[in-house]
Amino acid sequence: MRRIRRLAGLALLLGSGSALAAPAKKTSGASDRKEVSITVYNQSFGLVREVRDLNLGSGDVALEFKDVASQIQPETVAIKSLSNPNGLSVLEQNYRYDLLTPAKLLEKYVGKKVRLYRFNEKTGKDESFDAKILSVANGEPVYEINGEVTYGFPGRIAFPGVPDNLMAKPTLVWMLSSKQAQQKVEATYLTRGLNWKSDYVFVINADDSAGDLTGWVTLTNQSGASYKNAKLKLVAGDVQRVSNVAYDRAPRSYAAKSAGQSTGFREEGFFEYHLYTLQQPTDVLENEQKQVTLLEAPNAKVQKKLIYFGQQYWYRGRYGEVQKNQKVGVYLDIENTAKNGLGMPLPKGIVRVYKADKSGAKQFIGEDNIDHTPRDEKVRIKMGEAFDVVGDRKQMEWRTFGSCTSESTWEIELRNHKKQAAQVEVYEPIGGDWTILEESHPHQKKDAFTFTFDVKVPANGKTKIKYRVRVRWC
Repeated sequence: MRRIRRLAGLALLLGSGSALAAPAKKTSGASDRKEVSITVYNQSFGLVREVRDLNLGSGDVALEFKDVASQIQPETVAIKSLSNPNGLSVLEQNYRYDLLTPAKLLEKYVGKKVRLYRFNEKTGKDESFDAKILSVANGEPVYEINGEVTYGFPGRIAFPGVPDNLMAKPTLVWMLSSKQAQQKVEATYLTRGLNWKSDYVFVINADDSAGDLTGWVTLTNQSGASYKNAKLKLVAGDVQRVSNVAYDRAPRSYAAKSAGQSTGFREEGFFEYHLYTLQQPTDVLENEQKQVTLLEAPNAKVQKKLIYFGQQYWYRGRYGEVQKNQKVGVYLDIENTAKNGLGMPLPKGIVRVYKADKSGAKQFIGEDNIDHTPRDEKVRIKMGEAFDVVGDRKQMEWRTFGSCTSESTWEIELRNHKKQAAQVEVYEPIGGDWTILEESHPHQKKDAFTFTFDVKVPANGKTKIKYRVRVRWC
């Protein structure tokens, strides 16, 4: 109740023209910053925290807090005093984003006088006229000059000043009650326009058994503010946010060989996400794209896999030859373990893979998206399709037993046109309750709905796989 009375009294004082003293006006800009940190999420927003040393005086004060992000979400702003938490009270908060633009200036000066200038080609000098702006429609002002109404003036306009309610930059305005003059103030807010993504470069060796993996963070700042000498943190994970239709564990370090140690980032578990902290301050400038090394893992072991995929629905009906000259997919598997020079949570991003040709020049051989990958899990990169390894798939027999059970016989022929043998994994997704009755090669049950065959296809040769399977659907 006491704060309500103070606020009501302050409003009366500001609007009544009373002889009582109005709150002192103070202005703070980026030069007052003593500390700034930004936490960037890979969902196009960020958290800004800054500390400023302010001389507010004692009593009620109207503080203009400038140099905040133009993409700020004002409803997320919080301010407090670090030097005297009980010595600073917020009575009112306003966000002024009526920015100074030519169109706004014209609108604010409707009904007011301005000065017009026009170059006189005969005299070689500017001529000036006093004019009154009568209206502005579609950016075109209508003037009254010497009692006449006109428009389409070919010269320039000079305004006598900037209207009080226009801001050069978005500004937070607080009505504060300060109990001491010097205050160390912390302000935090969320802003749109900050984003980061990770990209990876993987250069593999001649026999495709290992490669050098480098991870990059690409940080984009379109928030409408610069953050100099900022402490930078990145959050990896899918953070739940409420849609707004009004707007478009303990810290862990790594050994010298580990991926995280040779870069400036330190990783730690944070709630159900992962936090990456840059170990030195950095400048994050407005409309800047910055790249920082996230990890370096030299000589990481990799396994190349050729995989030939089937389809689950093929076991539900009669087919003939369902695949002819079907390409075989090429994949690279990397174990994200400390033993393999990695062992840190990998943020989602694009992995681009390169390999040197016989002349030593690196060539791009493929790219793929990876999802957020915890430590000790496998990263699989789809590289494309093998040129020289193809396969055919035929349904040789089909029988049904009642309405729920069927038996089918399948023949898969894999052909290898390379000069070296190729190891191919045949990946067979299947539904229902299934049993392999006969097989030319031993299968491996991956899970309840998948079995595989791992076969070698000789150089310039072929391998046939034949099996019979019974499936019960109900």
